[in-house]
Amino acid sequence: MSSANTGARDQMRRLLALVPYLQSREAVSVKQVAADFGVSESRIRSDLKVLWFCGLPGLGMGELIDINMEALDEGEEVVKLSNAEYLTRPLRLDSTEASALMVALRTLREGSSDDERPIVDRVLAKIEAAAGESIASQVEVLLPRTAARINGLKTTLEHAMREGRQVRLVYYVPTRDEATDRVVDPLAVGSQDGFEYLDAWCHQAEDQRLFRIDRISSVEILDTPAEDHPDVRPRDLSDGIFQAAADDVLVTLALGPGARWVAEYYPMESAEEDGRGGLSVSLRVGDQAWLTRLMLRLGNRATIVSPAAWAEDVRQAAHRALTNYA
Repeated sequence: MSSANTGARDQMRRLLALVPYLQSREAVSVKQVAADFGVSESRIRSDLKVLWFCGLPGLGMGELIDINMEALDEGEEVVKLSNAEYLTRPLRLDSTEASALMVALRTLREGSSDDERPIVDRVLAKIEAAAGESIASQVEVLLPRTAARINGLKTTLEHAMREGRQVRLVYYVPTRDEATDRVVDPLAVGSQDGFEYLDAWCHQAEDQRLFRIDRISSVEILDTPAEDHPDVRPRDLSDGIFQAAADDVLVTLALGPGARWVAEYYPMESAEEDGRGGLSVSLRVGDQAWLTRLMLRLGNRATIVSPAAWAEDVRQAAHRALTNYA
């Protein structure tokens, strides 16, 4: 690659960083900007002259990024930037960028200590949520250390089941962004969609729960015997991870063409073509907060048809989110 192309690429990266840098400061000296970016003052002056002619597509003079160039030319040596508020909105990742970040974070996770791993998990969960399940489910990183760690956890859990012992888990819950300490009675270990799971009776939830083993930080076999749960049977994972409970709410969604993947990823009770490239689907939902997060990710590509109260809750959540951009 030529030095000219490399210089242009470096300048583009610098310009993208310069705008939020300057927006966060009412005024800053050219000398300070150059020092913070590790370039010469003349380079910063050249960058500012480029920014002066940047803006949203279709905008004319007077609506571009405003830099007080007169002050610079008069030797004031202070940079003042305005009329770039639209760049305060967070950038959206495309599928390639999101996948690359997930691969990097999952790789980093395997080299992290027990104290660092929950931090990586929190960042990874946010990237997966922003990217959507259709992308996150297609990204898988299996390093030798990953396989060894998961196999080690499986061996410990299977030993506990043979001995009939309870197990203490440190488990990361991405929906709540926290690591939880819980005691469980292990029932079975199985795999589905490329992930290993522990099926167990959780004493914290007082119910049967499914734990993804790669989200378990540590396992400790306890001296206390596992309790007997005569009415509880291990799940048949061949039927899918998401299994509706008797008291789950029946929800009807209108999915646009860009949201059809939802019907493929989650178990549906019904799905019908709407004649416009989308689908009308019905599914059982046990966690309204989960549905709200899903609808916010889908944006205008999907709507809740019923129940009406849940649709209103999503509308209000979207309104609160939009106020962050105001």
